[in-house]
Amino acid sequence: MPGNPLSRLRIALTVFFALDGFIFAGWVVRIPAIKEQTNASASALGLALLGVSAGAVLTMMLTGRLCRRYGTHPVTVICGILLSLSIALPPLTHSALTLGAVLFLFGMAYGGINVAFNSAAVDLVRALHRPIMSSFHAAFSLGGMIGAGLGALVAGVLSPTRHLVGLTAVGLLVTLFAGRTLLRIQPPAPSDNAPQPSQSAPRKETAPRRLNTRTRGLVITFGLIALCTAYGEGAMADWSALHLEQDLDASPGIAAVGYSCFALAMTIGRLTGTRLLERLGQTRTLVAGGTTAAIGMLLGALAPSLWAALLGFVITGLGLANLFPVAVERAGTLAGPDGVAIASTLGYGGMLLGPPAIGFMADWFSLPAALTSVAALAATAAVIGFVTRRAAER
Repeated sequence: MPGNPLSRLRIALTVFFALDGFIFAGWVVRIPAIKEQTNASASALGLALLGVSAGAVLTMMLTGRLCRRYGTHPVTVICGILLSLSIALPPLTHSALTLGAVLFLFGMAYGGINVAFNSAAVDLVRALHRPIMSSFHAAFSLGGMIGAGLGALVAGVLSPTRHLVGLTAVGLLVTLFAGRTLLRIQPPAPSDNAPQPSQSAPRKETAPRRLNTRTRGLVITFGLIALCTAYGEGAMADWSALHLEQDLDASPGIAAVGYSCFALAMTIGRLTGTRLLERLGQTRTLVAGGTTAAIGMLLGALAPSLWAALLGFVITGLGLANLFPVAVERAGTLAGPDGVAIASTLGYGGMLLGPPAIGFMADWFSLPAALTSVAALAATAAVIGFVTRRAAER
């Protein structure tokens, strides 16, 4: 790795973001097989998938306190180990109840590592004085794209058990490699005069504020944007493959490619996020992204053909790409790990609501109709970004 400690830290954090996306996507593409294995209905599967988000949300605030006490780097490494171990558990289950229980454990590790490495990334963004937060989330999306693509390739060859146990081995090896670097580097101290990384114009930056009423209100506002965004990301992860396979008669391999297309679009959108924020600013990025995602999801959910649905997934990915990174980075800048924890908790609350809500709506109406709720919440994120633009600028 490069000799500059901040460069090595950036690479190590990027690896952990990518690993998180890779492992999560590996689970996502095997959901149809696990559904068949457990003989679960759509609503029962939705309740089981609730375990991931429930575990994540219940762990996030605790992780913020652990990061303050022990540091973001050790907590990231420990959660990486737990995440890698827990991914092997879902294919060992044979009922929706036990599936929900093991997904709760997986969600705890998933939520913990997200707060820890996002907090570490916020510290690095402020130390480098560069708007690079979207690049970390691009690594997550790239990892998801690779994980989904690999899952599509092995879906007809390997059983879910062999596939996910393989992900455990990969996860532990990557954590060993990147974790050694992370544990050797102290988190960078923020500068008192760092320019604001997520805005187009530079301005004075101070240390994270205490959570007074005004600061908490701003953090919660960005958390609501994260909630609307995470709802959409969770819906694509949990239901896109099933939608293509069940409603558009796609094969299991092609159905898995649907999430890969979404993840690729997210990756491209986030890799260009720094330039987009510099050109448009935060408010325009949020409004344009939410609007684009809403249009794309309407197409993805209601299109009568497979290829039109895949195009809708791509447009949705481009629209959602930078909403969550902007929301979490701003919350972290305002209030440190506590801000990241609050925004992330609200954000993954969207995932908490998404799986059962879409599952029940799919039973009541249809899965395509249920997926239009993603478009509604993406539009809501755009409205929140526009309405709160003055408070966010101040």
